[in-house]
Amino acid sequence: MEHYINTNKKELNVIAIHDYISNSSYWGRGRSLDEVQITIDNSLCFGLYSEDGTQMGFGRVVSDYLIFAYLMDVIIFEKFQGKGLGKSLVKHIMNHEVLKKVSTIGLKTKDAHGLYEDYGFKKIENSPLWMSIDKMKL
Repeated sequence: MEHYINTNKKELNVIAIHDYISNSSYWGRGRSLDEVQITIDNSLCFGLYSEDGTQMGFGRVVSDYLIFAYLMDVIIFEKFQGKGLGKSLVKHIMNHEVLKKVSTIGLKTKDAHGLYEDYGFKKIENSPLWMSIDKMKL
């Protein structure tokens, strides 16, 4: 499926992002529209769009841009799921210039371990949720 990904927050469909996170995700149920907007305002955001500009997915990263980054709210809207777009979005995010410089990248997931393992994430100890990529040299 032809698509593009960018970090232009002005293109984001915040209403659709809020609806998915607040009503369909297990991690953000009940998050208010204002809360979603605050998270967008304070994150590096990635929108995934069809050729005609329809938003199909979203992800965001919170980071100091050097030592630590936290990947979160990675979503593909329901009618676009099952087409490999999640893989495309995560690959794009992981290849972004900011994340290439970061030593440690963390995330939490209940059900997408296989997706993230393809990009180098490993489970942290016995946690059923936490995963990371740790490039720090001790």
